[in-house]
Amino acid sequence: MLIEAQQTFTLRHPGGQAAGLAFVRDAGAALAHVRFLRGLRADARGVTGELIVPVPVLGEVDLPFLSRLTVTPDGATLTPQPIGGERAWVEVAGQAQVDAAGAVTFHFHFRAHLATPQAEGWGGAAFEKMVRAAAGRTLERVAGELPAGIGAAMGRAD
Repeated sequence: MLIEAQQTFTLRHPGGQAAGLAFVRDAGAALAHVRFLRGLRADARGVTGELIVPVPVLGEVDLPFLSRLTVTPDGATLTPQPIGGERAWVEVAGQAQVDAAGAVTFHFHFRAHLATPQAEGWGGAAFEKMVRAAAGRTLERVAGELPAGIGAAMGRAD
């Protein structure tokens, strides 16, 4: 089962363009205050961690992710990397662009991969539909919390 969510937003970095560029190129610092991430690690190999998604009926689902961070002239990108051997995981893609005034435009795209049992009969199909709807709403809410978490890491109240 695939579930997707996207979030695009702009925040002004209080330190201007140079500070904004340094901020988005340090994914560990930029994502440090995002409350639905656990075990966040960022190094030269990439950004790893777990996206915590509470799903009704299933409880809290930990979705591991691995993304490669690439520095661009005006910011940075996150490119999802494959994860093998997991029943559930998430692709985290992102782009951050900083303008001359220090305004940072972020675009994130999440694609959750959830393995569910084969739906049999109307009861199984109804359960799968309920899980898909609940997980989709939850992933949208998680994406919606990004501006506050990244704003907090910038030292802002946005």
